[in-house]
Amino acid sequence: MIEKFRCPVSDSEMAICRSTGWLRDQLRSCNASLLLMDCRPHELYESSHIEAAINVAIPGLMLRRLRKGNFPVKSLISNQEDKERFAERCGSDTLLLYDESTAEWNENLNGGSVLGLLLRKLKDEGCKVFCLEGGFSKFQAEYPMHCETNPDSSCCSSSPTVPVLGLGGLRISSDSSDIESDADRDPNSATECEGSPLSNNQPSFPVEILPHLYLGCAKDSTNLDILEEYGIKYILNVTPNLPNLFENAGEFKYKQIPISDHWSQNLSQFFPEAITFIDEARNKSCGVLVHCLAGISRSVTVTVAYLMQKMNLSMNDAYDIVKMKKSNISPNFNFMGQLLDFERTLGLSSPCDNRLTAQQLYFTTPTNHNVFQLDPLEST
Repeated sequence: MIEKFRCPVSDSEMAICRSTGWLRDQLRSCNASLLLMDCRPHELYESSHIEAAINVAIPGLMLRRLRKGNFPVKSLISNQEDKERFAERCGSDTLLLYDESTAEWNENLNGGSVLGLLLRKLKDEGCKVFCLEGGFSKFQAEYPMHCETNPDSSCCSSSPTVPVLGLGGLRISSDSSDIESDADRDPNSATECEGSPLSNNQPSFPVEILPHLYLGCAKDSTNLDILEEYGIKYILNVTPNLPNLFENAGEFKYKQIPISDHWSQNLSQFFPEAITFIDEARNKSCGVLVHCLAGISRSVTVTVAYLMQKMNLSMNDAYDIVKMKKSNISPNFNFMGQLLDFERTLGLSSPCDNRLTAQQLYFTTPTNHNVFQLDPLEST
């Protein structure tokens, strides 16, 4: 006999938990109309997950964007086979979501989590969706035979003496909102807003991210005084239609990546040639300017990808290096997903826990195992 649903926490909250025993019975009966969705970080999913579950992990730095945007859930699934399976079945099958250990649903406590956001989003899309009582940890403890485990996968599981976080964790947990254009907040918008606001202390000239590597906007690429001042001879234009103004003069070497700032665009296919172009300039000790229109989305994505590959940094760490140099960056949500895929391709990983504590904060980077103290004010 199928166990009754738990009562919702309130009349307005429609998320209902299913018990671990109910799920066990469904797995034993090979219920083909049940689709499991694992909402934990990708590293935990790779280590162990409930059989046949698909992963919809969302890095912390993307959560705020998800709260603001009207994104289809399938765009959050990186594995193409899982994405197709979800698209085929989400309208007819029962969806069961789980995180690590949520015991019961409470909008006030769980509403801002990945699990909570996806529950609300899927219900808004008309899906029949529930969450698993007690999460993965309870199910695995009770029914380990229904979990798939990868013994070669590892994730940070123990807490160090002091909190050691990736740089991304320090900014991710901040409640302050990104300074971004309305166009970038909406995944259906096609371009960056020319009037993108800059923070009060944000310089209008290009920002040096690494020696000879500069990040800027379209206006910077047309200012000969600026280009001369910074020794810029290479210009990477990440737009489909902005002209390479001085191309015929022969003084500058251009490369154009014809990508719009739109959720449907695949910018990652151009990462290898963009990285090669930047390397060529830096190896010659020439300045290279990476720009798009507003200098906050497409050019930032390429710059972060370059740092990830050349410095062996996770997406979080590379993003935060750029963020500390240029505070108003705001890559669109789809580009962030492409950077996450690029991170996995490079064999890198983000911190397993991006939550802050009230203690003094420290950080390391994958290329330097020393522990550095960080002023909390630098995290926003």
